[in-house]
Amino acid sequence: MNRWEGVSELIAVTETASFTAAAKRLGISTAQVSRQISALENRLGTKLFYRTTRKVTATEAGETYYQYCRQLLNGLEEAERAVNNLQNTPRGKLRITAPATYGEQKIAPLINDFISLYPELEVQCHLTNQTVDLVASGYDLAIRLGKLEDSSMIARQLISRKLYVCAAPAYLTTHGEPHVLNELSHHNCLLGTLEYWRFLEHGQERNIKVSGNLHCNSGQALLDAALKGIGIVQLPDYYVEPYLESGALISLLQNYQQSSEGVWAVYPHNRHLSSKVRMLVDHLAEHLR
Repeated sequence: MNRWEGVSELIAVTETASFTAAAKRLGISTAQVSRQISALENRLGTKLFYRTTRKVTATEAGETYYQYCRQLLNGLEEAERAVNNLQNTPRGKLRITAPATYGEQKIAPLINDFISLYPELEVQCHLTNQTVDLVASGYDLAIRLGKLEDSSMIARQLISRKLYVCAAPAYLTTHGEPHVLNELSHHNCLLGTLEYWRFLEHGQERNIKVSGNLHCNSGQALLDAALKGIGIVQLPDYYVEPYLESGALISLLQNYQQSSEGVWAVYPHNRHLSSKVRMLVDHLAEHLR
């Protein structure tokens, strides 16, 4: 038994309130629509429509069955679009937002590579440290760092990052090295947009309020100050790893270092079947690793 028989006819009759209009929509005869509905009613053992000379109205059972069938048909249409998207070349506009420095250093070069592969794609990339409302602002995709708060979006982790507390050897020679968190109060801590640094102590996250003679919303500026021996800094790995490897910076308080946190691709639910979004996310995930 084909359990899909009569479903298209039921949906068309319910939505047009007419056997004739349903037949026209489906490109079949009115008699065929009537036969399929009758067969469906016999199979379900219940009446699905009230029929008069003027209009057709769904019964309670017909309306209930329609609601479920409509969802199934929507899912089938989405599945077909998804398969078709697999064969499509990314083209048209794609709007993406990412944090300023991470976007500049890591995301933008990969987007440029993606455009080189698919020149029919037009990308608008906005780098900002503000959290943008993707739906209201019309963005297809956002790159976000750390903990996510917006559960209404689809999120995929691309990679992880770590925060390092570090200082130049010249600073440590003059001021000494902190070995426990409380000792940070005796040091010049270079601050960004937050008044505290984040640590992990005895398995629990802990925020430590710190202070110093430089506040700046630029990680690059804080890095430069740390390299010049002005103070201690807490920055993500993509700022400091080359300098840790060269010895220009020394990693501190490693016993209190937070676990890795996520770098995420975040996008609205209605973008999850878009081939260009999916392919760009795949591209970012592959090359960031």
